[in-house]
Amino acid sequence: MSSKSTESYIFKKALKELKDKKGKGTELISLYIPKGKRISDVSQHLREEISQSSNIKSKTTKKNVQSAIEVILQRLKLLKEPLEKGVIIFAGMIPRGGPGTEKMEVYVLEPPEEVKTYIYRCDSQFHTEPLEDFIADKEVYGIILVDRNEATIATVKGNNINIVKRLTSGVPGKFKAGGQSARRLERLIDDAAHHFMVRIGEYANEIFMPLLEAKVLSGILLGGPGNTKNEFAEKDYLHHELKKKIIDTFDLCYTEESGVRELLDKASTLLRDLDLMKEKEVVQRFFKELVKEDGGLAVYGEKEVMKYLEMGAIDTLIITEGINTSRITIKCNNCDYTLEKTIKNEDIPKIEEQLKLETCPNCEGSLYIAEEEDIIEYYAKLCDESNSTLKIISTDTEEGHQILRAFKGICAIVRYKLD
Repeated sequence: MSSKSTESYIFKKALKELKDKKGKGTELISLYIPKGKRISDVSQHLREEISQSSNIKSKTTKKNVQSAIEVILQRLKLLKEPLEKGVIIFAGMIPRGGPGTEKMEVYVLEPPEEVKTYIYRCDSQFHTEPLEDFIADKEVYGIILVDRNEATIATVKGNNINIVKRLTSGVPGKFKAGGQSARRLERLIDDAAHHFMVRIGEYANEIFMPLLEAKVLSGILLGGPGNTKNEFAEKDYLHHELKKKIIDTFDLCYTEESGVRELLDKASTLLRDLDLMKEKEVVQRFFKELVKEDGGLAVYGEKEVMKYLEMGAIDTLIITEGINTSRITIKCNNCDYTLEKTIKNEDIPKIEEQLKLETCPNCEGSLYIAEEEDIIEYYAKLCDESNSTLKIISTDTEEGHQILRAFKGICAIVRYKLD
């Protein structure tokens, strides 16, 4: 079944493509229509813009702007009111190479969230900044790892861990002296430890309060060896509003980056909805199957995965974002010959050149690439057809990098093994 991660991937891909588009002049139109805005009002505004564009000095730019507006007006006629979340439309003449290669391109996007503001902009590139806000992870978790010697303050957003601050205390370790000097040293150590906790609290307040005010801080997790973390949680080292956001404390062996990963493992039940945890969970399921004597229910490799998909036998298909391949369909312009291949995106121009020198094996007619589809979108359709779950995982994580390196970015957990 098509997942939220698939929709997010397709939206991110569209955003990347749009950001790369450049016009010859200020003739690319970006239109953001918010929820509740009447389409008739938007159409009226665009007709006024056609009238205004008659003042443009360059004949080519004027013609291209007017053509783009006409295309958008045609698309608006196809929309049904009321718009649930609003709609985003991009249109304009995009150069394909040398002079005279411009082609009108139009994109109509259904936003993942409500469009809040009406925007009409004419520029040399599409106005995509509001789209980036849509796909940005909104939820952030704060992490504080602490003992008497060192501390780490980090954030976890989506599948990204960001170590924001590392601190060391200079608090002395244990001592063997007895009597009065021992008590005096103990007081000095306690005082140094207290000042270290104050420093940690000040940095944590500085890092987490803006996130709290922006309403994106979902919670704070505290960890570390010994009892220091509990003291830190109980006393007033953190701002009182941040203290309310503490979800739990965890006993850990480490207080550096490996401690952050250890904490996330221990907090996995609490953070099950976090992207990082979902990715970890599905990859661990795959490896548990893989290490079984008979290979369990794990399969990998494009041919093997495709075989299981065609049989409807895949439970969960795992693909990394960095796979960077497409599914192409090669056809003959003379007969029904068809060949489907998966190739790297950078090799598509080479294939096109090769096909000019080759002929159809059936009738010797000329061959051409009839269709070209991003591999993840292709697999998403197959998963929909076989009621399989598609998990798209980031290569920024250790698990995603492992899948890309060891299995070329594609593997699966199947419902049953085929003979």
